[in-house]
Amino acid sequence: MLPHSAPDTTTLITGGAGFIGAHAAEELLRAGHHVRILDAMVPQVHEDADRPEYLSDQVELVRGDVRDPEAVRAALVGVDRVLHLAARVGVGQSMYEIAEYTSVNAFGTGVLLEALTQQRVQRLVVASSMSVYGEGLYVDAVGEPVTSAGRPRVALQAGRWEPTGSSGGTLTPVPTPETKPVALSSVYALNKFDQERLCLLFGEAYHVPTTALRFFNVYGRYQALSNPYTGVLAIFAARLLNDRPPLLFEDGEQRRDFVHVTDVARACRLALSHDTSAGHVVNVGSGDSITINDIALQLGRILDKERLAPHITGKFRVGDIRHCFADIRRAKDMLGFAPLVSMDKGLADLAEWLEGRVAVDSVEAAAAALAARGLTV
Repeated sequence: MLPHSAPDTTTLITGGAGFIGAHAAEELLRAGHHVRILDAMVPQVHEDADRPEYLSDQVELVRGDVRDPEAVRAALVGVDRVLHLAARVGVGQSMYEIAEYTSVNAFGTGVLLEALTQQRVQRLVVASSMSVYGEGLYVDAVGEPVTSAGRPRVALQAGRWEPTGSSGGTLTPVPTPETKPVALSSVYALNKFDQERLCLLFGEAYHVPTTALRFFNVYGRYQALSNPYTGVLAIFAARLLNDRPPLLFEDGEQRRDFVHVTDVARACRLALSHDTSAGHVVNVGSGDSITINDIALQLGRILDKERLAPHITGKFRVGDIRHCFADIRRAKDMLGFAPLVSMDKGLADLAEWLEGRVAVDSVEAAAAALAARGLTV
């Protein structure tokens, strides 16, 4: 195991000016790291090019694109460990900005890894996503696991939202472990799988302990409220802050695992300092599940917007899945990780941060962009 606290350690966080990166930076600073961030400051996430107000003054911010070899090489000088968060994020948008997503997520990772063949580091951690699973794990009526649950388009068009097994029987969702085979149902999912595989292959070939963390639905302070492709809670918050109801696809009964960003930041620190997770993918979630409708209702109550009941659209998006929530036993065993922030506490903290903030509600424009391409029905 590497030292828990390393005052002489410099850690580079790619894409670190975003909300996960900012929290990870705070976590690493508390552990004694010097933190450098490389970030392109994409306008969709950062409304202006200024240094984010939430980013610690102790963080060294380098503006640069992960696809730029010179910028990456310069950012790596003197670096001991790398937390690779740089990525375009959003299932829906990935289905039509295919070249941009693939360029940043796959090519950008390749540029970073090529630079790391010259600038050796002690540890590499890459952010992956629960989206690589497609549908989560299910069991059938006799308790047998089903890893390939399907939702044919004809069933979705008829409003039959729940997946079925090969025999057409009813399935029950259960926590999804890392051993479930991937099922890549969007460009974003394919990109994230590319990122984790590239990094793990590199780590094995170059003897760099490497871990891929599969994040579930991360929420908390600093989320980009005006980005309609960001986390679902931030999207709901943007609607509610503009006195508009959250828009829910299908019937709103999809189940997800929401994990607080400070728990995710702690998992990043643990992965950067535990050799036991090297060569593995590790789920980072709460281990609990909640329906999208229930989380929208809870957020409405805590923001005193109960009158704005969620609007069930009855539509579906190509690439969406029904249920997926994390089995976090591997994170506990390999990292000593357990989530500390309850949903009630996390939502209260988010609501406190949201107070007085202004959000541009671009959700309907984003939905129109998907509909124009036949990606919502």
